Amino acid sequence: MSTAEEATVNPDGSTTFDDAGANYDNTTDSGIPNMDEEATEEIIKGTDPALYLAIAVVCFAVIFVFIQMRKKRKSDEIDSFFSNLDGDKFNLQLPPSVDDYYETKAKCEKAGWEPGQSTGAQPSPHHRALAQALMKRCIDDIPIVTHIQRESPGMNKLYSQSMCSVKQWKSYQAAEAMVSAEV
Repeated sequence: MSTAEEATVNPDGSTTFDDAGANYDNTTDSGIPNMDEEATEEIIKGTDPALYLAIAVVCFAVIFVFIQMRKKRKSDEIDSFFSNLDGDKFNLQLPPSVDDYYETKAKCEKAGWEPGQSTGAQPSPHHRALAQALMKRCIDDIPIVTHIQRESPGMNKLYSQSMCSVKQWKSYQAAEAMVSAEV
């Protein structure tokens, strides 16, 4: 199939090839090259560029969806962190000494002691037990009172500038009311 060809350069710069005795014409009457089966097979053998484009689009879509899901997951974690954080600072409980005081008071009243009763110069054992329970209750309330007093100016300023949530503000107000009632 391959034969030796001779190339001739024309004076205008074009070249012509001479076949050594072959009658091979590769053009049609209109001057368009004639495509035989081997030439068309070589063209068809190549991969379609649309296939590469489709693969690239699918890869891009998968990466995009993965990144969006990761962003959503991170944002949900951050939102859950702040929603759990909201208002817990003022979720205060009274100390157990408050309940101890009421139990001691109930025991003393069952034993015959009456509030406001004067016993003279020497206090009764019931009066002494109540005084000790009340003092313990006051000492245990000091950290709660100082916490509310320390946070009060900051919370009022945050609320006046709309920089704290309603849930946190209501939690603060409930804690402040509880401490005020205790004091």
